[in-house]
Amino acid sequence: MIYCVIPRELEEELLPRMLEYYRDNPNVEVIVDRRARAGDRRAGEQGAPDERRQIRDRRRPRAMGTFPRAEAFDPDA
Repeated sequence: MIYCVIPRELEEELLPRMLEYYRDNPNVEVIVDRRARAGDRRAGEQGAPDERRQIRDRRRPRAMGTFPRAEAFDPDA
């Protein structure tokens, strides 16, 4: 099944034309998008994106303090 989804704003203009165009094709169903935009979880009350997400530096912190110098290993010595 193929769905031809028409936005709610263009329903009056496009719905009759698309229904006529796909009238003889049983594999296509023309539908109008009826989802409520106000209930979008990604938008806040004013429609702005939610700023609760925080981006953190996930790298391991470097060890504190000073460390003794390590001499290179010499296999001939």
